[in-house]
Amino acid sequence: MTKGNMSGAHIMAQALKRHGVEVIFGQSIPAALFLAAPQYGIRQIGYRTENAGSIMADAYARISHKVAVVTAQNGPAATLLVPGLAEAYKASIPIVAIVQDVARPFADKNAFQELDHLDLFKGVAKWIKRVADVNRIDDYVDMAFAAAASGRPGPAVLIAPIDLFVENAQARNESRSANLGSFPLDRCGPDPERVAEAAELLMTARRPLIVAGGGVHVSGAAAELAALQDRFSLPVATTVMGKGSVDERHPLSVGIVGYFMATRSRSKHLRELVTEADVIMLIGNRTNQNGTDSWSLYPKGAKYIHLDVDGQEVGRNYEALRLVGDAKLGLRALADAMEKVDGTKRASARTELEKTIAEGLAKGRKDAEEMETSGQSPIRPERLMRDLESILTPEHIVVSDASYSSIWIGNFLTSLKPGMRFVTPRGLAGLGWGLPYALGAKCARPEAPVFALVGDGGFAHVWSELETARRMGLNVVVTVLNNSILGYEKHAEKVIFNDYSDACDFTPVDHAAIARASGCEGIRIEKAEDYLPALKAAFAATKTTVLDVITDERAYPPITSFNDNGALQY
Repeated sequence: MTKGNMSGAHIMAQALKRHGVEVIFGQSIPAALFLAAPQYGIRQIGYRTENAGSIMADAYARISHKVAVVTAQNGPAATLLVPGLAEAYKASIPIVAIVQDVARPFADKNAFQELDHLDLFKGVAKWIKRVADVNRIDDYVDMAFAAAASGRPGPAVLIAPIDLFVENAQARNESRSANLGSFPLDRCGPDPERVAEAAELLMTARRPLIVAGGGVHVSGAAAELAALQDRFSLPVATTVMGKGSVDERHPLSVGIVGYFMATRSRSKHLRELVTEADVIMLIGNRTNQNGTDSWSLYPKGAKYIHLDVDGQEVGRNYEALRLVGDAKLGLRALADAMEKVDGTKRASARTELEKTIAEGLAKGRKDAEEMETSGQSPIRPERLMRDLESILTPEHIVVSDASYSSIWIGNFLTSLKPGMRFVTPRGLAGLGWGLPYALGAKCARPEAPVFALVGDGGFAHVWSELETARRMGLNVVVTVLNNSILGYEKHAEKVIFNDYSDACDFTPVDHAAIARASGCEGIRIEKAEDYLPALKAAFAATKTTVLDVITDERAYPPITSFNDNGALQY
């Protein structure tokens, strides 16, 4: 077909293919686009709900490093994209959302499900435009991908009237070849003079520390960070979103720092590495509330270096030497600059530093040993994490829901290589992300074993997507921590008020039965010793498996504001 006899749907599908799109997360709208897409080698992943579809797109982008595409109909369907785009916006994940709008002749006449989508997405997207001319579709698709993938990545929303998809374009001789579908799209390095200054600070520091955030993964800079860690004897800690940036078995890896350096935390006994640091380098780190333990953890007297692609994040909460640019390029430049500075101080401190870290981590593991080896029923989540860790490989992808699930994963599992992926919804930390994350990750890397940890509260938001997993052949392993409560909420209310609201308690739900009813495998587990064999079988299975584990409602992960508070001993 020539441009002169191509419909808007074909033009859009062709443009998406040019940007490397292989998968679109969408239900049935825009129908004309989905009917055209297979002709361009694009597969539709048909979600059950738009909110889950946007979450799948988020995980797909994180794992594939391709700009993800999700679609929705106008009105109520479009509103359901908002939570997923909000998470991606805060976490710097590029997604192009294509939203079908009412036909152009019906605009502003109260057409069916008409809504002001330009206003709807203002708080959750970098770029929002409405394409009204079929001959401009290529222009607007290119703009959307450029907006999503450049600078600090994030969502872009392209609104397209329904009649645009069936209208034919005018004949044009123009042929485009630009592919803007991978990120980071344009890597720009920080100011060399400031890099040299940062190198001097780190190499002459008495107690330096690097704290890596999720921007390391977005940039694909794990290898550069690992090289810096080992080459210049620098201790590296991470945030929850930064977990996997380094191999946590490395003798200079501290683990996660922030609001759960509490009893049973692996890094609890290394708190002084943060509080007594004299130079702290932040990489792709938003210095948010949880990552800084409500801004109480990082020392006031330290000097800070902040490397981030977003200049507005640099120095937001801690005045810092500004390294504005891509993390991969920034770390490469920093390593080159550090080679020019005398490294005697760093090298001589390494042996004692490794000893401090090893002893601190050993104490943290000892603190948690009783719970990790517990055979009690209902089951302790620490025991489940120990069993999971025993079979993890560097190629596994581990995802979790928000709330407690992210903390169990973050604290009790070990990153086995630089760049190992632990995907957690920490941009906004909304419930219901676990299962859709797993499905999006599996789409991005079909050969990888994918595990999802979810609570029963969050799983209830999205268990309809089990049918999606079955229909689309996306085989993942899901463990549901079934304690019949909203755990974080109930425990927080007890700590704050020594009481809790009625909505925190659920009636029992058989999630294994729901899985089987959806055509997946479902296994209910009530004894600790039954979990590991079931987990091994689930990874070997040819269908999605839900392990519905009856867990202790009194179990809570390490959180400094809880820290074995007496109100939780109920």
